[in-house]
Parts: sequence; C-alpha cells; structure tokens
Amino acid sequence: MCVCNCSNTCFFLSWVQGFSNKNFGFINNQTVCYSCGNYILFLNIKTKKTTALQCQTGQVGAFAVNPNCGVLAFSDRKLNPVIYVYSFPELNKLSELKGNIQLDYSLLAFSFLGPYLASYSSFPDFVLSVWNWQENILLCSESQPGVAATSMSFNPMNWQQLCFVTESSVTIWHIERNHDEHYLIQNPVKLPDRQGSLDHHEDLFFPYSCVEEPYHGPVMPVSAIAGLVGDEAETFVPRTDIKPSLHPTAHCWTTTSDIYLGCKEGYILAIDTEKCSASIIQQKPLSVVFTMAFCNEGLYTAGIEGVLYFYHIRDLQYEMKMCTDISEPISTLIFSPDYTILLIITDQGTIYSYEPAHGGEAVKLLNAFSSYLLAADFLTLGDKYCATAMACCPSSNSVAVGTKGGQIYFIDVTKVEAPRVVHRSCLSKFPVLSLHYDQSGQFLIVRAMEGYIFVLDARPSKLFQVLGYSILEDPPVFLPEKIIPSNQFGSGFICLSPNSRWLASAAKDGVLFIYDTSTMEILAQNYCHSYEGGGIRSIIFSLDGKFILVSGESDGALVCLKWKYIQKMMHENEQVPDIEKLGQQEFNLDVEEQERAQVEAEQEVARIREKIEMEILANCYLQDVIKHECWDSMCVKGRAVKCFHIACEVENYPLKKRDEEELRTLEKVLHLRKIEAANLKVQKKVLETKSETILFKEEENTEEVMADDTASCCLVGSLSSQYGADTSILYHQLDLHSREQKVNQIVLLKDIIYKVKTAFNKEFDLVAQQKEQEIARIKERNVKIREILQQLDLQVEVWEPVFPKLAANTLIVHSLNIHILHFSQDSERQRALNDMMGGVLEVTQEDILKIDIPPPSFISKPEDEWNDQEKKIFSEYEEKVKELNEEKEKYRRTLKNELEELEASIQETTQNFDKTVCKLFEKKVNLEKVVYQEELKIVNLIYSLLLDEELDSRKAGLSHFLVKKQKEKVSYHLECLGKICNCSTISSETFVDVPANLLDELLELYKCRPSRSRTCSVSAEDYKDALTHLMKAMDELDNPEHMPNGLDPSIWESFCLARRNKFKSEQLVKWMPLILAEMKVFLQRRIDDNEKMSSKIEKIFQELTWLQEEKIKFQLNLTFQFLLKQGQVELESAEIPDYTDAIFIKKSVIEELNCNIMDQVEKKIASMVECKEFSKGIFQLEWEHKKMRMQIEDLNQKAQDIFEQLSYDLMYLFYSFENAQLHKKNMKKHQKRIKELEKCISLKEQANYELSLELKEMLVSVSERRHISQAAGELQTTKRRYQEILKKKHLRGLIEEQKKHLEILQAEAERLRSKTFPIL
Repeated sequence: MCVCNCSNTCFFLSWVQGFSNKNFGFINNQTVCYSCGNYILFLNIKTKKTTALQCQTGQVGAFAVNPNCGVLAFSDRKLNPVIYVYSFPELNKLSELKGNIQLDYSLLAFSFLGPYLASYSSFPDFVLSVWNWQENILLCSESQPGVAATSMSFNPMNWQQLCFVTESSVTIWHIERNHDEHYLIQNPVKLPDRQGSLDHHEDLFFPYSCVEEPYHGPVMPVSAIAGLVGDEAETFVPRTDIKPSLHPTAHCWTTTSDIYLGCKEGYILAIDTEKCSASIIQQKPLSVVFTMAFCNEGLYTAGIEGVLYFYHIRDLQYEMKMCTDISEPISTLIFSPDYTILLIITDQGTIYSYEPAHGGEAVKLLNAFSSYLLAADFLTLGDKYCATAMACCPSSNSVAVGTKGGQIYFIDVTKVEAPRVVHRSCLSKFPVLSLHYDQSGQFLIVRAMEGYIFVLDARPSKLFQVLGYSILEDPPVFLPEKIIPSNQFGSGFICLSPNSRWLASAAKDGVLFIYDTSTMEILAQNYCHSYEGGGIRSIIFSLDGKFILVSGESDGALVCLKWKYIQKMMHENEQVPDIEKLGQQEFNLDVEEQERAQVEAEQEVARIREKIEMEILANCYLQDVIKHECWDSMCVKGRAVKCFHIACEVENYPLKKRDEEELRTLEKVLHLRKIEAANLKVQKKVLETKSETILFKEEENTEEVMADDTASCCLVGSLSSQYGADTSILYHQLDLHSREQKVNQIVLLKDIIYKVKTAFNKEFDLVAQQKEQEIARIKERNVKIREILQQLDLQVEVWEPVFPKLAANTLIVHSLNIHILHFSQDSERQRALNDMMGGVLEVTQEDILKIDIPPPSFISKPEDEWNDQEKKIFSEYEEKVKELNEEKEKYRRTLKNELEELEASIQETTQNFDKTVCKLFEKKVNLEKVVYQEELKIVNLIYSLLLDEELDSRKAGLSHFLVKKQKEKVSYHLECLGKICNCSTISSETFVDVPANLLDELLELYKCRPSRSRTCSVSAEDYKDALTHLMKAMDELDNPEHMPNGLDPSIWESFCLARRNKFKSEQLVKWMPLILAEMKVFLQRRIDDNEKMSSKIEKIFQELTWLQEEKIKFQLNLTFQFLLKQGQVELESAEIPDYTDAIFIKKSVIEELNCNIMDQVEKKIASMVECKEFSKGIFQLEWEHKKMRMQIEDLNQKAQDIFEQLSYDLMYLFYSFENAQLHKKNMKKHQKRIKELEKCISLKEQANYELSLELKEMLVSVSERRHISQAAGELQTTKRRYQEILKKKHLRGLIEEQKKHLEILQAEAERLRSKTFPIL
C-alpha cells in the first residue's frame, strides 16, 4: 500500500502494531481480523503473518465480519460517517453505505444468510438500520433516542431476527417484509431482577379496569397520582417499586433460534425468541460473564477470572466443567467458521488458541499491547525493538529518558530483554521537553520548560556530567527565508531526519507530511491516524532513513511507514562517499514517561479524602437541618409531665411559629368569610316572597347552627366548639363544592387546631410549674427525713422525685455538683472532741441518742470486793442508765411520729398532684379526639383535592395516549398484482418459414428445461441468484450443437431468445405466488395489530367516559362528617323503599302532628326527670345516714387515742420547755462554727486550685524528662552497638594482618628450612 504525492517519492506501509479487544472476528478458517487505529489488521493464525487495510478517511469505528461470504465492513469516524464493505483476500471495495448519521456508528453486524447488514449509531441519532450491502440499499431503520447499545447480532438460522442488547435490557427485533418493503418490529424481553425473580413486571399505566372503592372513590394509577401526562406517564415506575433487573454482558444464538445470555451478576439465561421470555439456567451466581460462544456440543463462557467454562445444557439443566485457566481477564470468545478452533482474547491484548475437540491447554498466538502509546524510537542496534519516551545514544548501548519531574534516567540496554537503570541526574524541577544526541554521541542536549537548555556529556565513563546550561529569555529569532502554508489543523510539531534532508510535520488531524528541507516541497503524505483518536503523538526516523515510526495519541496504534526516493534520493545516496552515507544519527523524543503510579495514588487519596469530607459535611448539614426543623424552629418545645406514683404521662403540643405567609393567608380567608357573611345579610333583606322567606329561614337556621356555640356538634363534625374554638367561621360541610372553598376550609381548620393546642399548652405550663414547686417542697421535707433517719440509725432509702430537664441543659455542670474533700488543720482537737462528746461541745435533744454514761472504774472488779461507797455509786449509775434509756425511747417515738407525718404529707401531696395530672390527661385525650376530628376533615378535603387532580391528570394522560395511538393507526392497502400470461405454445407465425418436420423438433426443444434447478425463495435477492444460475444452465441448451440439421442459424437464435423469455415467465409465475403469500401474511399481521389497536382505543374512550362521570359524581357526592353517640350505627340503604301505596299529606298536618308529639315527649321527659330526682334524693339521704354513723365511730376511736397519748405529750412539752434556752445557745454556737468552716473551705478551695495548676506543670515536666531519659537510653544503646561493631571490625583487621604476617613467617621458615637441607 502506498500514498504518492510527487513523481519520485511515495509511502509504503511496512507494518502496524496495536490491538483493540473490542472488535475481533474470523474472516476465514485461518485468518482473523481486528481494528487498530486507521487500519484493519489480518492475522494468519497458522503463519503468524499480518496484512493491513487502511481506512482512507480516518480512524476505524464499528467493525463486522461475514466469514460465510468472505467480506468485512467497517465505518469511519468523521462527520456523516460512511460504512465500507470490502472483500477478502482481494481487499476490494464492494460498496459504500451512506446514511443520515451525524457523528459515529457504534455497532455493525452481518447476517449469516443473505446480503444484509445491521448498523447502530451513537449519540445523537441512536438509529438502528438494516442494509442490503450488495445493492447499497437501506431497507429499514428505527430510532431509539438515548439508548446506548453494547452488542448486536443476527440469528444465524433466520436473518429476520436481530438481538439488540444494552446495559440493562434485551430486545428481539423482527424484520418483517412486504415484497420490497421492510419493517422493524420491536419485542422487548422481560429480564429477571437481581434475585432471579421474574414476577416484578407490571403494567402501571393500565393496572385496573374502572375500580372504585365505596369510601375513597376511584383508584387512579401511579402515573396519575404523580401528576404525569406525557410520554413519561406510560413508563413511570415509583422508586419503591423499582427492582433493578439483571445487566446483560454477552449473548449468543443457538441452533434452535434461542439465545443464551450472560449477566454481570453471574446468571446465565435462556431466552425464547418467539415468546420473548427469559428463564434462568444457572441459579447460583458465579463470576461476571464477559463473553460466550456456542457450538453443537454446548456453551463456552469466560469472564474476569480468566477461566474458560463449558456448559452442556439440556432444557434448563446443565453440567459445567472447567476447560482451561488463562489467569487473565477474558474479553472475547470466538469460533472459527468450521468450529475447530476457539480463540480466546484477553484484556491485555493476548490471543490464545483452544481446540475443543482435543482439549488440553490454550496456546498463545499473539501477545500485542492494548494500551495507549506515548512515543516510539529506533534502537541503534537495529530497528527490531522500540521504546517509549526515550532517546538512544549512537555511541553506546544506553537510552536517556526524561521525566516530568526534571530528571534524566540513563538505561543500559546491552541486554534488551532486561534493561537496567545505571544513572539518574536531576537537572531541574521543570518537565523535560526533548532529548537530542549529536551525531557522534558525545553530547546530550536537554530542553526543559521555562526556556532551560542543558548540555550533558553523553559518555558513561564521565558519569553523564552536566557541562553547562542556558536560559532562553528572549524570543527565538526566525529567518523567514521561505514561508510554506500548511493544510493541517490543530496543534502540531515537526521532526528532522538524521541526515537533515527531510522534515516531517504532524498535527492533531492525524496527517503526516514529509518536506524536502532544501526546497520545502511536499515529498509525501499519509493519513496514518485520525483526529478522533487525538491525532499523532510522536514521529521518529530510522537512522538509515527507510522507516518512520508514527504513534497515535489515544487510538493505541503504532504505524511503521517505509518510504523511498525511487530515483533521485537513492541515486544521490549511492554517489556520496561511505562516510557521508546514512548512518547512526541522533533522534529527539519530545514526550517522556511520567511517574503515573504515584500521581494516580495521590489523586485517589485526594478523591477519597474529598469524598469523606463531603460525606461528613452532608451529615453535619443534615444534623443542622433536623435540629433546625425539629427543635430550633419550635416556639413551644416538646415537654412532658409524669405522675409521681402512677404510670401516667402528659405531653404538651410542640408548635412551630406561624410564618408571615401563613398569617396573611389566614387573614385573607377570614376577611373573605366576613364578606360572604355580609353578602348573606344583604340577600336576606332582598327576599320578599314566601318561598324566598322559607329559603331565608333555612339559611338563617343554618347560620344560627354555625354561630350558636351551644348548638349540636353533630353537623359540625367535631367538638372543637366545646374547647374554645370558634366554628362559626367555617363553611357548612354541604357547601364545599369548589376548590377555593375547600382550600379556605383547610386554612380555617388548621387555625382552629393551632388555637386548641395553644390553649392546652397554657394549662400544661401551669401543671409543670406546679410540679416544680411540689418537688421543691418534697426536697425540703426529705432533708428533715434524712436527719431523722440518721438519728434513728436506720438504713432506709429516701424517695427523691426528679423533674425532667430539657436536653439543652443536660451537659451543663453546676458548682453544686462538684464535690471537694476538705482537710481540717486541728485534727487532734477534733479527734478528742469526737471521742469525748461525739464531736459537739454541748448536748442537745437531737444528740440524746448519742449520749452514753461511762461505767465506774471498779466495774471490772468482782461484786464481793466492792465497798459501800462503790455499791452506792453503782446503784446511782444504774438509775442514770435507766433514766437515759427512757429518754432515748421517748425521743425515738417522737422522731418516728414526725417521720410518719412527713411521709404522709409527701404521699398526700403527690397523690393530689397525680389527680391533677390525670385530669389533664383526660383533657388531653379529649383534645386529641378534637384534633383528630379536625385533621380528619383536613385529610378528607386534601384527599378530595388530590383526587380531583388525579382525575384531571389521568384524563390528560389518556388523551395524550389516545392521540399517539391514533397516529400509529394506519391503513394498509394491498397492491394488485399484474397478470402474467402463460403461453404454453410456440407461435407458428414466428417460424413460418420452418419446415414442418423441423417445427415439431423445435417444439420438443422448446419444452426442454435445465436439469439443475434451484428452489426459488421469497427473497428478491435469492430469486435473482436462482435466475442467474438457471440462465447459466440455459446457455448449455442454447449451444448450436443442439440445433436441428438444416435450420437457419438466425432462426435458432430467435428460437433460443423466445425459449429464454418463456423460461423467465415460468420462473416469475412460480415466484409471484410466494410473494403474494408473504404479502397476505404481512397483511394479516397488520390487520391483527389494527384490531388490537382499535380495541385499545375503544377501551381508552370507555375509560375517558367513566372518568368524566366519576368527576361529576365526585363534585356532587360530598363527604359529610357526623358525630354519633356511642351505640349509634350508620346503616347503608341497600334498596330504595317502594312508594307505590304511599299517599300525599299536607305539610301543615305533619308539622302540627310533630308539634303534638314533641309536647307529649317533653311532658314525658319532665315526669321522668321528676321521678329520677325524687329517687336520687332517697339514695342521697341513705348515703348521708351511713356517712354520719361512720363519722361517729371514727370520733370515738380518735377520743380514745387522745386520752392514751395525753400523758406522753405533757411530759414531752415539759422537757422541751426546759431545753429551749439551751437549744438557742447551741444554735448560735453552731452557726458561728459554720461561718468559720465556710471561710476555711474557701481558703482550701483556692489552695487546691493552685496546687492543681502546679501539679499539671509538674506532670508535663515529668513527661518531658521521661521522654528525654528514654531517648538518652536509646542513644546510649546505639552508641554501644556502634562501638561493638567498630571493635569487631578492628579485630577482624587485626586478624587479617596477623594472618598475613603469619603467612610471611611461614614462608620465611620454609625458605630457611630448605637452605638447611642437604643437597643430594
């Protein structure tokens, strides 16, 4: 392949390297082909030879192969792309398919039978098209906006079925034909969800057939509830109902026209293409299935694990075995046309061959690279090996590589299989732009950013030292001797050949230009890369000038161009001396290898850090939002009051402050209601007739019911009027017909609820304040109770109520909660006081229980040794002990009585408060009932508004759906077939000059037909192929050797022409019934579709009519809320009563009768009330009599108790009067002592605070000294180890010296010994 632009130079494509694992296919049993940049590469798997086909218009896009016909198709990547079809191995262009696609084709697929090609375009068209590539005809197309496909294939057994796969769906397209017309019919396949269930598909646009609930009204679909009316209403699915389906990754057809489908979740499905249903074969998900291939023996699958599996499937049962392990992610499996070889392609660009019939391991065929190229260059040792981002030294086997960090790496490539870094030089912090050796390889010139130019010694013996550098501050000066305009676009660069005779120019458009440096004429050009792939990244000449390496920016292709001077340049090179001929020259590489691993790691860390920070920020924001909405915005915070002894709790109503918009709306509605009331009063004055008067009375009665607070609440529907709410401003429930009235009613009901809750919160605050007071009183009494318990030495837990605090105060620490231990300075005095007098100087009544009379000192002696004086002292001691014990017992009883009184007081107080809380709880229950009643009204009103909107949305959605279906409904017409005359006899007028004997012979020859005849199919292409084949067979019958003897040759030619025409007519007659049958089948399908469409349209009309009726019924049939007493039940009238035997009575008679009835009823009620009051008086007198008798008994018992306690109380009062003065004196002393102790406590607190500060500083200094000590210990250990190492090293040196000295001495001794030996 060559591209020539002048008379004496041209380009020849030498080779192309690169691999794309996306497009791959067999073109015959020995050759596979794949795309690479601007080329299609053909690899012979037997000989390993590669040939290339260049796309002249840019980079290769979509790609497909048909091994049955030996053709391939590919698209280019440009504006308005074209599909090219080539033959193999001739590589002749067969056709160009031009459509209306704007940007690119994403998929191509050949049919196994027939000349059909399917294509699918990408953004923005997304069009599926079917072509006849032989006739260059677009048969049909269908647009699918926004649908990106992943794979597509024809049914090998039936070209009229096409499998279309996306990331989340599978569609079977049927190609229906009506003679010369083709249509694409879509049949989506319902895939299971991720759990393998197939029951998650439901039609949400038509989920019911006019269902209506008796209370809530008609049931609307979710699309109407969501308010959708356009195309989205047909496909809308609520988020809660969305069950993600499986994600297809690979598919293949079976011999029974079914499909096996591999999924990302590890499932394998079997798809019935006729029913468009999926069944799960593999229930237990394995690894991700990336690719699969089918043959008669079974199914082969592979994926990310790199293992090739084989499935032998029968119905939905299978047997699985592992065939081979590649240990690399497998991306493609493909069988050869004869199904003897299975090629395995990995993500890394490696191709393996596997023979299913023989089994065994897979054999590696090709190991190509599949990533992007940075740059390429020629090695000085030859042109066999290529390196990226490098410059090769002509004088040594080294390579210089520049980096983005300003460093130069020198790599030894003496062994090309194992290169190694021998030196690294850091020149600057700026990225290296280019490296260039001089021709002798003595110097290396480095160009970096910011105008830095460095000169290095390129010899390894000099360690690549830097000789100097320069900074280009001024702009470069150009000598414009000759300006050559360029036809390239985008940023570009140039490259000079080693002999400085050729200049290569490249840019983002992907076109390579070669200029003669002496004349600046274009010698050659080649479109080796495309602008879609980023254009050309690097160019380098070989030292001999025969080859040019060109690498792409992002298409992954490396192109080697071989070019020559056919006449002039080769002749000049031969004439020059050997020293001037092409030799090793320097080359320049502008792109260096970046340290991508570190950069990618830093980017990943930064991304994760940013992600975590954003999550924290989002959580903080959510916290602030929740706190603001649920706490800060509340003008009344949520609180609760609990009973002391009962499991009863009452909560207040948390309320938000009403905003200005809400208050303005309320004011507007109240103003509107006042206007309506004034309008009603004006209407009253206008009414004059009797009927108008009656109407006026009815309206007045209605208004009075609304205005009177004492009226019945049954018609109002709530008890809010009994709790201070003004219900006169509300609309009557039977007057709420319009939307505005319902909205205003909702605003008024919300205002009533707010006022009721506010009134309750005021009562709640009073009860909460009362509880705080009660708790304070109880705490005061508990102090006295603890003192009594301490005096009685009783270990009883004191009940202490706690008032719940708000959450905002739970973390506040008060000074009262801090306990400090105080130490007394006068410890000796305090200990003596405790030992002698219990810690007090004076004895009070509270301390009487602590007093003990010390026994006499002689108590330890026996009684018979006591004298009279001692006996007298002991008797006095016993009397004192007895008196003291009696005093103690009296005081204990006094304390117990006081304790019981305090506990009884607390119990009575708390019980009374519990009763208050219970009453508040009962009121809260009633208020909850009122609130629920009002909220029920609001809910019913809101539901009515929503239902009205849903009916409107459903009507609009159905109307839109109806218009769309009416557009789809088309009429089909059957074209008339032309009549074909079937002439079975030969015209005698044509052969009038033929003798009769020859005429009979010609008649027999006229009936002759070729022995080899094909069965004609319906397809026009098959018909033409069969007819061409039969016409070739007719050539044998038209041979002159079959001509009868004596017949004129001109007559024979006319005879052969007539016979051919007759034969064509016969074939046409055979073909036309097939066409007619096909058209009838197509027509019947369209008639069935038309009937289905008509049935759908009729159902839509019926539902529209039903919706209109329901809306009228809904506007008239209002929801009325009644309040019924307990025991009353509202019954539904199942049937209308029969009024055939009813009579008419005047209204006045009925009213008079009703008045009489009411009078009698009132009299009866009055007598019943009188009887009830009399019986109530009898029961009340009996109860009072029983009460008085019980009071008499209680008074008698109390009098007896008073007499028993009288003596004890008199003695207690006498004792208290004597000790009153002593008690006051002791109180003054204790108060004085308390003040002294408080002063001492304050001084101790200050001292303790100062000591705590000193303690913190001392702890810090101790910690620092500890760390210094540890560090010093480690340093000493390190020094000691270092000294030991030095000592060992010194000892080794001494050993070596002594060893050498010993060897010298041994040698000297041997020499001396040899001298003393006698000479024999």
